[in-house]
Amino acid sequence: MPELPEVETVRRTLKRTILNEEFKEVYIYYPNIIETPNPDLFKEQLKGQKIIDFLRRGKFLIFELTDYYLLVHLRMEGKFFMRKHDDPLTKHEHIAFLFKSGVELRYHDTRKFGRMYLYHKEDAFKMKPLSELGLEPWDDKLTVDYLRQKYKHKKLPIKSVLLDQSIITGIGNIYADEILFLSHVNPLKIACDLTKKDCLQIIDNTRNVLMQAIEKGGTTIRSYESSEGVHGRFQESLLVHNREHEKCPNCGTEIIKIRVGGRGTYYCSKCQK
Repeated sequence: MPELPEVETVRRTLKRTILNEEFKEVYIYYPNIIETPNPDLFKEQLKGQKIIDFLRRGKFLIFELTDYYLLVHLRMEGKFFMRKHDDPLTKHEHIAFLFKSGVELRYHDTRKFGRMYLYHKEDAFKMKPLSELGLEPWDDKLTVDYLRQKYKHKKLPIKSVLLDQSIITGIGNIYADEILFLSHVNPLKIACDLTKKDCLQIIDNTRNVLMQAIEKGGTTIRSYESSEGVHGRFQESLLVHNREHEKCPNCGTEIIKIRVGGRGTYYCSKCQK
């Protein structure tokens, strides 16, 4: 968490809120969040930059600025809050972006796992982490042949492979469970053994599940909120994830929780044989 739908919700929220704002000052209270460049240069390069758009690539939120792209990976608990400059700093607010208008955008991260990267525009998509990402779920190149080519040497459970951001980007643990359930694919099935039908179902359900989640503002699990005042409602529509011991909505069998690749995984043993 957050996954593609949550990041898309943050993107849309920030675009409505701070588009065209100009950076005046940057305050860094926990330097480890800044991956590149060094914190001093990060602050210096952002001054005077204007926000001209908000983009998303997989789970990365991208601020398009006058000369740079600011990439933000929210990881487990990252979120943004709008504050006044003189509002007291709260415990988990680690980065503050002060705009010339007087508005301040603060990055809040309980676990401090989030990361930020600032690149010149001509370099951003050529450099890690963006250069390592696979296809977006709605890319026309995401076909059965593409998946079978990527999966043919993968001797890992499909649940683990579905989380591989270098193949399809944006899918995380929650949505992987939902996609596999709707595709009638067991999360332990070895990826190289998937049939053409399995791959087609995964592609279709990836697109459908993520689009529905975007329309409902993503999923709120535990303490995550996509942005101040924005709460995801897709958790109300989850069919198997976090439904341990509940009945399968298709057949009534009890939902099982196992661990696959260290990740909590929910599925129906009857529907996903």
